[in-house]
Amino acid sequence: MAWDWDFVREIMPTLIQGVKITILATILGSILAAIVGLGIALARRSENRFVSRSVGWFAEFIRGTPLLVQLYFIFYVLPDIGILLPPLVAGVIGLGLHYGTYTAEVYRAGIDNVPRGQWEAAKACNLNGRHTWTHIILPQAIPPMIPALANYFIAMFKETPLLSAITVLELMNQAKSVANTYYRYIEPMTLVGAFFLVISLCSVVLLRWLEHRYGRIER
Repeated sequence: MAWDWDFVREIMPTLIQGVKITILATILGSILAAIVGLGIALARRSENRFVSRSVGWFAEFIRGTPLLVQLYFIFYVLPDIGILLPPLVAGVIGLGLHYGTYTAEVYRAGIDNVPRGQWEAAKACNLNGRHTWTHIILPQAIPPMIPALANYFIAMFKETPLLSAITVLELMNQAKSVANTYYRYIEPMTLVGAFFLVISLCSVVLLRWLEHRYGRIER
């Protein structure tokens, strides 16, 4: 089957709409994952053993089950108990919770990497817990985390096609719809691969720049 540029021009607006939804889901999912991950990391450091163990078991459960199963549960099972979520919201929650459990380990490693002397200095300066975290610990812990966090967020972007399983009109779903309508697959699927490759490469360049900038400031 020959490549048809007229067909490409015809389907491009539809695919662009899918790209917008894909990027939106990734951004919102990344924000949620960053927040959830930090919360899990802090909870696992809690002196309350019930809290730390409960959160640890929750994180292991999420990491031990496939993202697709979690998306199905959020979108198709929760309505049975009265929790009905729009497809995009369900997808963002699924991505955020799933990757939040992985970013939690990144946060944990970064926090543990802060020298104990910094904690002792904060205590000697009579800083309360909030100021210790916001002014001493996290500013030192976060810059080294950027490469690992970036890898997870790029991985999240490349897993957004799973959202098509819960009817989110992201890039892959739009491409499948177009392909099934016109019975032409080479152009839609090739363009999907090209979009993912270009956006992933641009994301890597941006995140490496952020890593270099914040690393330089830290030094």
